[in-house]
Formats: sequence, C-alpha cells, structure tokens
Amino acid sequence: MTDPRFTLRVMSTLGLQGVVTEMTPMLTRRGLDFSATYGATNVLTPRIMAGEAADVLILTDTGIEALMQRGTVASGSRRDLARSGIGLAVKSGAAKPDIGTVDAFKQAILAARSVAFSKSGASGVHFAEVIRQLGIADQVNAKARVFDGVVGELAANGEVEIAVQQVSELKLVPGIDIVGLLPDALQKITVFSAGVMAKSTRPAAAGLLIAALATPEAMGTMRRQGLEPFGPVR
Repeated sequence: MTDPRFTLRVMSTLGLQGVVTEMTPMLTRRGLDFSATYGATNVLTPRIMAGEAADVLILTDTGIEALMQRGTVASGSRRDLARSGIGLAVKSGAAKPDIGTVDAFKQAILAARSVAFSKSGASGVHFAEVIRQLGIADQVNAKARVFDGVVGELAANGEVEIAVQQVSELKLVPGIDIVGLLPDALQKITVFSAGVMAKSTRPAAAGLLIAALATPEAMGTMRRQGLEPFGPVR
C-alpha cells in the first residue's frame, strides 16, 4: 500500500486527464506515486485560491500564470505541456455533419436537435462566445445541456446529438466519433501548463513529475490523446 506521506497530490484540468491516466504506470515506475483530482481550470482555481493543498497543478497557461503572480505557484516552476483545439463529436455510428466552413458549422449546430458544452471549461466559455458571435445563441441555448464535466458522455448515451469540447476531453469518452475541429475562424487553441504549488511539501518530486510529462514518451501519449505537445525536456 502506498504511504500517503509520499503520494503527490495533483490537481489537473480535464484536458490532461487522459494523458495523466495513461502515464500512471510509467510515473509509478519512477517512484512518482500520486493521487489526482480533475476538473475545469475555472472550477479548480477557486478551490486552490481558497487554500486546497496540492503539489502539482496542471491548468490552462493563463490559470497557472495567474496563480504564479499571486505566489500560489512557485516562481520558475511553470512548464507549458501541450496545446489543444476544440472539436465536435457525435454518438458512434451517427451521421457526421459538415463543419468544414463557418457557415456549414453554423448550420450543423442549428440543425442539431440538442447540443452539449461545458459551463466553466475553456472550450465551453469559448463556444458560448462563438454562438453569440454567429447570432444563434438563443436557438442553441434553448436546446443545450450545459454543465461542468465530460460532455461527450451525453452524446455517447444518446442524450444529445452533438457534444463540443476540447478534443483531448472528447477522447476520454468511448462510444462517440469525433467529427473534427471547429473551423479555423472559430477555433481557439488552449495551452495547458503545469506548475509546482509554492506550499508543496515535496517540491523536488513535484518537479520530477512535471518533467516526466515533457519526455519523449509523454509526447506520444499526448498525441494519442488529441493534444499537440511542446518539446521534450532537454
């Protein structure tokens, strides 16, 4: 049984959940036992600011930078890990709508019987702005399921026709087909970064875990999980 005194505490965005889960055996072999809590950056950040303890934080780059400015994340510990785009998914086997252009995407969203997107996640906040800019917010919100979590699950079980979220978060869900990315003109690329909490009781081990997420092995895992990694640790 792992001694909790030597278990790193990780708070991570959902965007990196698949990566961290897949890499757990490798991290364990390196002696980096950890327990992880996952959620949207905008959900985890208030908990962190309220004093919830952790050793490693994996959030959006803006989230990590803001916490570093407050002194919550140790200065100099930030490392950018990967980029992610926002995608659209449907239930496995369902017809895939054309989303190759802005107009096609708009028509696909309007034609869908129901849509799911996240309430507080970076993808959901951006999608809410996209439908506002397209002039279809009222129509979409009237048929939308909006909550904090992995919205692809609603498409998988047939509760909604379309799910919109970070591709890496959609890849967490079996039973869906990823149609593709939002058109470039509507896309927002999110950077995910990691940092060591300033009050970590094991800052050296926390730094080693972050370094392990930037190795060549991690690069392949990130690509499988729908992310574009930054360069490996030199």
